[in-house]
Amino acid sequence: MSLLSFFEWCEDTAVGHAIRDSLWLFPVIESVHLLALALIGGAILLVDLRLLGLGLRSQPVAQLARDAQPWLIGGLVVMLSTGVLLFLSESIKCYYSPPFWNKMTFLLLALLFTSTVRRKVAAASETSMRPLWGKLVALVSLALWFGVGFSGRWIAFY
Repeated sequence: MSLLSFFEWCEDTAVGHAIRDSLWLFPVIESVHLLALALIGGAILLVDLRLLGLGLRSQPVAQLARDAQPWLIGGLVVMLSTGVLLFLSESIKCYYSPPFWNKMTFLLLALLFTSTVRRKVAAASETSMRPLWGKLVALVSLALWFGVGFSGRWIAFY
């Protein structure tokens, strides 16, 4: 089974048809998807801006990261769930869309980076970590997540 065949199968599912045939389903799912992205963005921004030294300086990075974690995970669950539904409704368009592939690449890299490097740096004691390292990690994190959002928005215009 080729990747195109898989994408065709996805678009031909009952869920894909239901979303495409409904007047309101796609826009409602898209709205929830974007709200989840905003939730993730807020959780990421709080910690990354703190790593950059630009906000909430009285709060330790590790504590802020722990407090933001449930919001990040909750947003990811909603974003991935709604993303699958959106994908099912227009899989063939996604297959031929470079912005879709860019978004998936950025998303994979952002998830891997956030769950490994950024998580370790955010949990480290501020005295044991070089400030430059925290700033670099924050900038990479912000660039990856911005890439997810920008590429996702670009899908609609391609």
